[in-house]
Amino acid sequence: MAEFNWIPGLVGGLLIGLSATILLAFNGRIAGISGILSGSLGQGADVSWRRFFIVGMLLGGCLYEYWLAPSPTPSADFSPWAMAIGGLLVGFGTRLGNGCTSGHGVCGLGRLSVRSLVAVVTFLSTAMLTVFMTRHIL
Repeated sequence: MAEFNWIPGLVGGLLIGLSATILLAFNGRIAGISGILSGSLGQGADVSWRRFFIVGMLLGGCLYEYWLAPSPTPSADFSPWAMAIGGLLVGFGTRLGNGCTSGHGVCGLGRLSVRSLVAVVTFLSTAMLTVFMTRHIL
């Protein structure tokens, strides 16, 4: 087993927090990715910053993966159908929960939102139960 390198995670977390803070301070918006993505699909004056934010996230991920990462990210052999169904379930969950993990976990908890605390506890509990079931029961 390889030794865990915590520095990329720390830097990534700092960059996520910094970008969420800058977006809130200068634009008055929460950096919830599901809301940014759904708002970018429409028309109007409010979509340009959302599209730039999404492009910046994608470019930042590509920059790290292809030029800065010490080793390639491991890949998994998941069925495309399983990934599509999982994506639809995540989309349904973000609508049901009025936001995603980034909106509730990064921004909501930082603003001391009780609703976000309940959402994050629900996300984490469901994730732990899913991992337990898929690894030990199925």
